[in-house]
Amino acid sequence: MGSQDAVSEAPLLEHQEEEEVFREDGQSMDGPHQATQVPEGTASKWGLVADRLLDLAASFSAVLTRIQVFVRRLLELHVFKLVALYTVWVALKEVSVMNLLLVVLWAFALPYPRFRPMASCLSTVWTCIIIVCKMLYQLKIVNPHEYSSNCTEPFPNNTNLQPLEINQSLLYRGPVDPANWFGVRKGYPNLGYIQNHLQILLLLVFEAVVYRRQEHYRRQHQQAPLPAQAVCADGTRQRLDQDLLSCLKYFINFFFYKFGLEICFLMAVNVIGQRMNFMVILHGCWLVAILTRRRREAIARLWPNYCLFLTLFLLYQYLLCLGMPPALCIDYPWRWSKAIPMNSALIKWLYLPDFFRAPNSTNLISDFLLLLCASQQWQVFSAERTEEWQRMAGINTDHLEPLRGEPNPIPNFIHCRSYLDMLKVAVFRYLFWLVLVVVFVAGATRISIFGLGYLLACFYLLLFGTTLLQKDTRAQLVLWDCLILYNVTVIISKNMLSLLSCVFVEQMQSNFCWVIQLFSLVCTVKGYYDPKEMMTRDRDCLLPVEEAGIIWDSICFFFLLLQRRIFLSHYFLHVSADLKATALQASRGFALYNAANLKSINFHRQIEEKSLAQLKRQMKRIRAKQEKYRQSQASRGQLQSKDPQDPSQEPGPDSPGGSSPPRRQWWRPWLDHATVIHSGDYFLFESDSEEEEEALPEDPRPAAQSAFQMAYQAWVTNAQTVLRQRRERARQERAEQLASGGDLNPDVEPVDVPEDEMAGRSHMMQRVLSTMQFLWVLGQATVDGLTRWLRAFTKHHRTMSDVLCAERYLLTQELLRVGEVRRGVLDQLYVGEDEATLSGPMETRDGPSTASSGLGAEEPLSSMTDDTSSPLSTGYNTRSGSEEIVTDAGDLQAGTSLHGSQELLANARTRMRTASELLLDRRLHIPELEEAERFEAQQGRTLRLLRAGYQCVAAHSELLCYFIIILNHMVTASAASLVLPVLVFLWAMLTIPRPSKRFWMTAIVFTEVMVVTKYLFQFGFFPWNSYVVLRRYENKPYFPPRILGLEKTDSYIKYDLVQLMALFFHRSQLLCYGLWDHEEDRYPKDHCRSSVKDREAKEEPEAKLESQSETGTGHPKEPVLAGTPRDHIQGKGSIRSKDVIQDPPEDLKPRHTRHISIRFRRRKETPGPKGTAVMETEHEEGEGKETTERKRPRHTQEKSKFRERMKAAGRRLQSFCVSLAQSFYQPLQRFFHDILHTKYRAATDVYALMFLADIVDIIIIIFGFWAFGKHSAATDIASSLSDDQVPQAFLFMLLVQFGTMVIDRALYLRKTVLGKLAFQVVLVVAIHIWMFFILPAVTERMFSQNAVAQLWYFVKCIYFALSAYQIRCGYPTRILGNFLTKKYNHLNLFLFQGFRLVPFLVELRAVMDWVWTDTTLSLSNWMCVEDIYANIFIIKCSRETEKKYPQPKGQKKKKIVKYGMGGLIILFLIAIIWFPLLFMSLIRSVVGVVNQPIDVTVTLKLGGYEPLFTMSAQQPSIVPFTPQAYEELSQQFDPYPLAMQFISQYSPEDIVTAQIEGSSGALWRISPPSRAQMKQELYNGTADITLRFTWNFQRDLAKGGTVEYTNEKHTLELAPNSTARRQLAQLLEGRPDQSVVIPHLFPKYIRAPNGPEANPVKQLQPDEEEDYLGVRIQLRREQVGTGASGEQAGTKASDFLEWWVIELQDCKADCNLLPMVIFSDKVSPPSLGFLAGYGIVGLYVSIVLVVGKFVRGFFSEISHSIMFEELPCVDRILKLCQDIFLVRETRELELEEELYAKLIFLYRSPETMIKWTRERE
Repeated sequence: MGSQDAVSEAPLLEHQEEEEVFREDGQSMDGPHQATQVPEGTASKWGLVADRLLDLAASFSAVLTRIQVFVRRLLELHVFKLVALYTVWVALKEVSVMNLLLVVLWAFALPYPRFRPMASCLSTVWTCIIIVCKMLYQLKIVNPHEYSSNCTEPFPNNTNLQPLEINQSLLYRGPVDPANWFGVRKGYPNLGYIQNHLQILLLLVFEAVVYRRQEHYRRQHQQAPLPAQAVCADGTRQRLDQDLLSCLKYFINFFFYKFGLEICFLMAVNVIGQRMNFMVILHGCWLVAILTRRRREAIARLWPNYCLFLTLFLLYQYLLCLGMPPALCIDYPWRWSKAIPMNSALIKWLYLPDFFRAPNSTNLISDFLLLLCASQQWQVFSAERTEEWQRMAGINTDHLEPLRGEPNPIPNFIHCRSYLDMLKVAVFRYLFWLVLVVVFVAGATRISIFGLGYLLACFYLLLFGTTLLQKDTRAQLVLWDCLILYNVTVIISKNMLSLLSCVFVEQMQSNFCWVIQLFSLVCTVKGYYDPKEMMTRDRDCLLPVEEAGIIWDSICFFFLLLQRRIFLSHYFLHVSADLKATALQASRGFALYNAANLKSINFHRQIEEKSLAQLKRQMKRIRAKQEKYRQSQASRGQLQSKDPQDPSQEPGPDSPGGSSPPRRQWWRPWLDHATVIHSGDYFLFESDSEEEEEALPEDPRPAAQSAFQMAYQAWVTNAQTVLRQRRERARQERAEQLASGGDLNPDVEPVDVPEDEMAGRSHMMQRVLSTMQFLWVLGQATVDGLTRWLRAFTKHHRTMSDVLCAERYLLTQELLRVGEVRRGVLDQLYVGEDEATLSGPMETRDGPSTASSGLGAEEPLSSMTDDTSSPLSTGYNTRSGSEEIVTDAGDLQAGTSLHGSQELLANARTRMRTASELLLDRRLHIPELEEAERFEAQQGRTLRLLRAGYQCVAAHSELLCYFIIILNHMVTASAASLVLPVLVFLWAMLTIPRPSKRFWMTAIVFTEVMVVTKYLFQFGFFPWNSYVVLRRYENKPYFPPRILGLEKTDSYIKYDLVQLMALFFHRSQLLCYGLWDHEEDRYPKDHCRSSVKDREAKEEPEAKLESQSETGTGHPKEPVLAGTPRDHIQGKGSIRSKDVIQDPPEDLKPRHTRHISIRFRRRKETPGPKGTAVMETEHEEGEGKETTERKRPRHTQEKSKFRERMKAAGRRLQSFCVSLAQSFYQPLQRFFHDILHTKYRAATDVYALMFLADIVDIIIIIFGFWAFGKHSAATDIASSLSDDQVPQAFLFMLLVQFGTMVIDRALYLRKTVLGKLAFQVVLVVAIHIWMFFILPAVTERMFSQNAVAQLWYFVKCIYFALSAYQIRCGYPTRILGNFLTKKYNHLNLFLFQGFRLVPFLVELRAVMDWVWTDTTLSLSNWMCVEDIYANIFIIKCSRETEKKYPQPKGQKKKKIVKYGMGGLIILFLIAIIWFPLLFMSLIRSVVGVVNQPIDVTVTLKLGGYEPLFTMSAQQPSIVPFTPQAYEELSQQFDPYPLAMQFISQYSPEDIVTAQIEGSSGALWRISPPSRAQMKQELYNGTADITLRFTWNFQRDLAKGGTVEYTNEKHTLELAPNSTARRQLAQLLEGRPDQSVVIPHLFPKYIRAPNGPEANPVKQLQPDEEEDYLGVRIQLRREQVGTGASGEQAGTKASDFLEWWVIELQDCKADCNLLPMVIFSDKVSPPSLGFLAGYGIVGLYVSIVLVVGKFVRGFFSEISHSIMFEELPCVDRILKLCQDIFLVRETRELELEEELYAKLIFLYRSPETMIKWTRERE
């Protein structure tokens, strides 16, 4: 695969290149004559194509031939099984006497092969007979009605059949044909009737053809059949371990030979699961009998009897299916009487014959498959004893002899030297854990007492599985066989309990529901009862219908058998030896880890000290030069001091110049600080050359070209140029590798393509091919870059893994050779101390040079960049110290047993080296490991990417555990799940150097206990799990089982399983890296020392304090590395020099050490678990007894003995209580002491990430605050704030969140670890109490249903993790500005610019930094430095980008760049200029929404009186214009261009016709006085009366627009004595036959714009009022009753109803309607309403001018900033700013003033700025 990748960069040009090579070769062979013969060259080209096609055809023919041979061989071996299987299947489908013979033949032919030819012949003959009989029976002369039996129905008391069952019984539902029992019947059509037996006959013929064909083929080719019934000749045991193909061939040949017994067991379990009745109990008994034999030889002796039983049992069951002849009309005895307690379900379960429901015969096919497999296995038992099979397939035995010194015949596959080895590792090493997962799932899928056993077994094996895998095979099989037997017992028990779940289910559900719930009874066989009916019977006793029967038990059985075979394999011996070697390395990785930490911390500390010392030397040289300068100018200085105009002269005698610290002057003390600030001069920059000389040279080797750089280069040039340059680089690398004599890198492309060839191909096809090739190469580069990025995160862990892998290899070889590991076995792997002194002293090896010390592997562990990018990695930066020097090897006995991983190295110096140093010092080359490395390097890109991803996850597996623990708690949200997250934040993440083994074991055991507890509480017989209670407390947060995490749910342990898998995966990684057992003896040692110091407390209190500090945290000058030799070599002479100095030798007695270690490590070295104080007390008691017994009489001795016993008991009780208290107090005290007083920690800075998490939480609060209140779910923050209302919940959370951010910043700036620790504890406890106990009560919603709260909590957990990491690592000693300024790339620049754009954020941060940081600068000076640093960072990012993505010199800008960038800018500017006009036009035409009036109201009013006429038109009176009406309107106004222009602006859907009813919608209810006054004014008035016609339109604001109502009016003045006035007055007098004509009153065309005024359309009515339509007005009245007696009818107005009617003057049809045509303007959609509301002028003023001013800021005054932005190299200025930060943190405040003065002078002096920003040479 690697070779494919190497040449994959030119796959598309390969054919053309072959043609070029062929052409060149032809010319070189034939000379110039060949070049002139073009036709021959063309012919030869076509000949080459023809030859290639012939080769392909020949290859295809050969492949086809091999496939035919393979298939024929398979058929030869297995065609007989197909014939037998199909024959029995047909016999089971048609149960009859004639088919019984076929079943008998093949049932005996399978286990006894000598009967097989006879079975084939007899089956052929008998099948033909059956076909003939069936065909004869179809003759018309055969009439079954003549001899059929008609059985009489029995009386109800004479049968236990139900009334409905009697009619369905075979005896009583119709005439019974006796021939059916024999196997013949009347069937139509005939072909379908005999089809099955014809197919049997064809299969038998096909079997004979296969045998004859194979025999003929072998005779024709003179071949013999392959030995051992093999299919593939190469698939032998000798070639099994070569490669994947050989392994596949071997298993094609001998899969059943190796796993036939397990397949038979699985088939037996399949029979049980398929049938679940009484008959399969016998199968279960046989299965138990065979499994209890355990040994393969014993099973083989029993196997013939088993095969005979299967044969006879199959025939017996077939006879049961056949039953008695129904023509006898005799029912079975169990149906004879109603008193017999047997129903149909019980008869079915017992598998008894019955005429009502015959036994299901097709289920017997599983029995036949079991018989087939058992018969084949019988042959395997016979064949595995022959030499032929043992030579071809290997020895089949379960007697695994231990290897005593001789090598394992199986090659070692642990180190993965091939893909087959990878598969072996996955199977033999990791399948065990997959089996445990399957066992867990098998127990968790169903709540039953059986499942609880699975869970307990799984948890036991999870805890002690690693120990089990290291034991011998016999011990492994004892435990594993017990688990298999339990699995089989569960299967058989479920089968027996199926009697209750299938037959007596109704009685169980009614009376014994707890039995159903305890055993999870469910009938998995259909036909016993209706599941839907049972679901509705009892809600509290539901049957688990959806759950499977024993399918998970069967799957578990399969995996258990597979793992048992793995235990019996020689392959597993390699895994066992590797696990034993890994156990010996339990703490080896921790030593490497601490050594790397110590070296990295010291390296960075030296860099800081060197930088500070260099800075001080530089300032010292500046001061010296300044002093000389001042002395040389002393004479002139006195004269210049008299000149007040000289600004350079400072007041006072002996005033210093330059940057030297000025002495205080008593007459002007307030000028000291200002004098220094403004004392910058040129001499401050004279020592820069010396500084540059001390700088480290950069690596001249160019880095690998990334995918982004490649894409940029292709953008600047073209794809062909990039490919050509890539080939040139590949050619150079290949030449360098060949020159150096090394192996070729598989990634280097060996293809050599001439440049002129690429230059000559410029046509379109070649460009397409080049582009496709470039995209392929770009994809490869992307994958490579991602792989390198992932590997960068795991560099240190891969180095450790390489070291541990090499050491583990030696340990494994030692274990296989000797059986035990001697001390110092690993010293042969590395260069000895004598050899190391020849290469150089230790100091030079540990120096800062990464080339000599190999620091590259450890440097990312604590470097500033990688700490911030991966703060929570496995490489925790810990407290560290120098290794304790162990005494020489001569002080330790060679025969002592190993007590720790460090004793594997006898050389003390080797123990102190880091992993990278050990790799450099390794002198022993291991071919297997080198081969594995070569295989890894040759893997394909995809596999390397997946491997890098896995390594990244494995190296940071504790992050995966933390994530899943938090996720589990977020989903569960219970008190049980709350424990682990709190422990994670307050214990695991705060532990120095890393979470201890005790924490991980606590998490594992706690999870397992919680799973078992949850499982127990899932049983339905508990009262709180009843249906009624669950429904009552549904979605209630304070349901007690829900709070405790014991609620009955479907997914109760889904996340617990994932959590357990993650925890055990992490444990395996810790074991792999040697980081699991690093605290194995730390507590015993400390406890021993503390007990010694307690005894010496009265004599030496000061020594006690010193020794405690030295043992607890290490001496400040020589710190102790936790988990180093102290943790592993103890007791037997392993006394370190430091311990000898501090503690007396007699205090380190072996008995104390052994005694304490037995308490923590369970070592079998001491007789009893007695404490040190107890042993001393007993020793003193013994001495006391000897003295008192001699001096006192007997009775006094007895009293004294009793008194002494009481005192001893009291002392024992006291010591026990004290030790118990100390066991809790001392670890807690040590835990906090390590956090607060660890001086050797790799300080890091993750405050920016914590700040980012807080910002995200604030955003979540702002946009999701409704989730934190009870009644605020329906509102949002925008609507609340728009009403000037601030919700209390929102305000409280916002203020609390902001307050915690301020406190966090203050703690960060003051670097208070203790305050941060207290803040962390309070915050963790408070937030968890609030989120999971108070918030659900406030919101009345469960936390698991509150998505916003879950998101907020998850982000807060990230903050807690970062905060804990900050506490553990300590605050940095130098806070270099902003976190984002530590890398110079596009991402950091983009984030930094975004950070600066946030209002008030930069200012608030700067002021807070100034407040809580010790400095001499004022706030304005501080802001000045921050601004300079920010600008320099931006320039630095630009310069780094220019270096990373260079542009060729003298190359013009490409058109795509110019038109891409410049064209977009032009389009943007043009769009902004014409945006208002374009926007308003689009609103009218494209994006505008049609908003037709929904209500049209017209009113006619005379003067100030009651309106005469009021009418509204609504849907459906408002009729939209149709296209035909629109066309008619256009034709009407076609001669008028102005009118047509107006009409063309509207579409038909914009125009409506309001059909206004002519009769007023309201009665005219004018009072009589007002009516009389109106009539008087009409007749005799001298002033004009106004007739006002008003129209009002209403629109839907939901569609858009800002004005809902638009209206306008038209008025007419009626002159005195006019006809209209007189006629109106006459109407008032009660003349209904009269009407008044009012001309020019009604405008027909109205425009309804977006505004409030709806004017008549002037374009369609050019004469305005003259074009308005005239109307006819009439007052109608209707009498509704007669008046009072004696009065005239006309005198009482209440007897009449009056209303006004308006008609058009010249109407011809529909005169009762007033048509008004309304033109509605489109409105802007609601989303654009805020812009459309400004109008064109408003948009120009508010948007165009503002954007123009903003854009002008980019293009103007550029020349003013050239001096400070176009700086070629800003490294010196950047370092000057960092030096200011450094001296500020180191409290060199005077130096801070001077450096600030230097910075200010630099910006004041353009000449100095130019010199200082030149590129370095």
